[in-house]
Amino acid sequence: MPRELINANPVVHGKKERRVRNDSPNIDEDIKDPEHPYSLEELNVVSEDSIEVNDKLNHVRVTFTPTVEHCSMATIIGLCIRVKLMRSLPSRYKIDIRLAPGSHATEAAVNKQLNDKERVAAALENPNLAEVVAECLAPTFA
Repeated sequence: MPRELINANPVVHGKKERRVRNDSPNIDEDIKDPEHPYSLEELNVVSEDSIEVNDKLNHVRVTFTPTVEHCSMATIIGLCIRVKLMRSLPSRYKIDIRLAPGSHATEAAVNKQLNDKERVAAALENPNLAEVVAECLAPTFA
């Protein structure tokens, strides 16, 4: 039985011209949405402007906006962003992943899950979740 999509007809935006920035990881165009064959950039879930890097404080914050406020994939999207950053940044960085304020029905709960080391570790030990994350981060997508 086919799975019903939460947002069957998302608005797809064109890819934007990149600014040259040495301080920002290129995550928005490298991560595929878990439900659709589009990048997070194309769905306007993450943009270059929503990535904040503070080298002095060793801190990175990414704020993302799901395509619908009841998106059941929000936690998985945030997990994909976190894993991408963990793989591409030096370990000295503290990573903070957040939903844009008011963008999701369970914003506080999702933010708590995405920024709890034990919950993230447990999620990545789940073979099904690990497979979804791997598919979203597959290098052949970029």
